[in-house]
Amino acid sequence: MDAHPTSIRIFLAEGLPDGLWLVEKSNWTGLALACPRSRYAKLRNRKELAGSGVYVLVGPAESVAMSAKVYIGETDDLKSRLDQHHSKKDFWTRAVVFTSKDSNLNKAHVRYLEARLIGLASTAGKAELDNQTASGTTPLSEADQADAEAFLADMLMIYRVLGVNAFEPPEQSGASLLHLKGKGTIATGRLTSQGMLVLKGSIGRVDEVPSIHSYGTTLRNGLKEDGTFITTDRGLELTKDYEFSSPSTAAMVLLGRTSNGRKEWKNTDGVSLGALQARDLEGSGPNLVAHDPPTANEAQWVDPTIE
Repeated sequence: MDAHPTSIRIFLAEGLPDGLWLVEKSNWTGLALACPRSRYAKLRNRKELAGSGVYVLVGPAESVAMSAKVYIGETDDLKSRLDQHHSKKDFWTRAVVFTSKDSNLNKAHVRYLEARLIGLASTAGKAELDNQTASGTTPLSEADQADAEAFLADMLMIYRVLGVNAFEPPEQSGASLLHLKGKGTIATGRLTSQGMLVLKGSIGRVDEVPSIHSYGTTLRNGLKEDGTFITTDRGLELTKDYEFSSPSTAAMVLLGRTSNGRKEWKNTDGVSLGALQARDLEGSGPNLVAHDPPTANEAQWVDPTIE
């Protein structure tokens, strides 16, 4: 679906950047309320919590390989349900609640939205999911399902604006492939708006140099513990596409040493990412985050000049 310019308004209800936010989108009946747990008393007193809605509780992940830990829920009494979670769930540090300004969201709608969000989070694999199972859904008519999907699309946009990335799978934009080669390492990836997506089957170095940044060691261990990396006769092999926070983090984890990703990642001609980005600024190079799909030869490229 093509993106269209739109307006999203964030109102600081307390006049504080880290207080209660009300978030609205142009030509949309929905409303999002977001706040840190430390400001929950302000959230619970809002009249918008008197009805039905969908909420996400966000906290730090237990695994360094995940971006966050989330709990996704629905209810027809937001205030009571959130009060329960405030007293019984320890992990969360932030709440994001969606409801409707015209009271058009009923129990069937919010159950449908909860199930869809749980499915999206499970597929994306970016966050630990605190839910055990999704609640049962009430079948929606074709028209109601279309309305719910339209509401969900706006929710997903606002989640991204608020920095909640649990529901977005890694981008598959067809951006130009980049390649990484070093001792025990042959990897392929592409830039995304969130960092560096390294493709399934890429191989990383088994050992690491003593001078590697401690974060690199921690992330490598986390990826091995959760099965994203497995040790094979080829090295540390990625079992799925994995999106690192930056090209340098991806290079460090794969090469087993502190690395400058703008120098290490190269295209099929051996031109570094840094040089490609400089060309892009000058208007003479490719757009590295949205380009024609790679050829089959690109996917098999190995830089023969690196020992």
